[in-house]
Amino acid sequence: MAMTVSYSVVPRKNPAKKDEPAKYYAQAQAAGELDFEELCEAITSRSTCTETDVRASISGILYEAKRSLKAGRIVRLGDLGSLQIGLNSEGATSVKEFSSSMIKGAHIIFRPGKTLAELLKILSYQQVQTRAVAQTGGDSGKDDKDPDEGSGDSGETPDPAA
Repeated sequence: MAMTVSYSVVPRKNPAKKDEPAKYYAQAQAAGELDFEELCEAITSRSTCTETDVRASISGILYEAKRSLKAGRIVRLGDLGSLQIGLNSEGATSVKEFSSSMIKGAHIIFRPGKTLAELLKILSYQQVQTRAVAQTGGDSGKDDKDPDEGSGDSGETPDPAA
């Protein structure tokens, strides 16, 4: 069964070539969200676990994943996927010229497991207006900055255990 992903078309400038005009790209539009409370309730309704058991399990997974990532390990979560630390750095012309001061930051890489990866193979796509254009009744071809840019598929999920 195919799943339809709504998308809008938004302008984005190339940061390396600021003098060039923006090009237009597809951006997935979320149709809501599943928060921690709803997730725990949904899991509870589909299992024999109590909501307290579900919360404790998820908190335990977060704690152990954080501990393992700090130790430099890959965290494999079965069919869900895996987590690993990735780095952003400047480039050097040789290994000898590279220093840790060239590392600009870290991020968590998520690689979906087989079940989630297979979901991506059955997607279909439907264009919609951005929320900003829909609210103003404007033309979807304008160069308006989308306030929701980057919020759908590339943001970090808050730590529910925090």
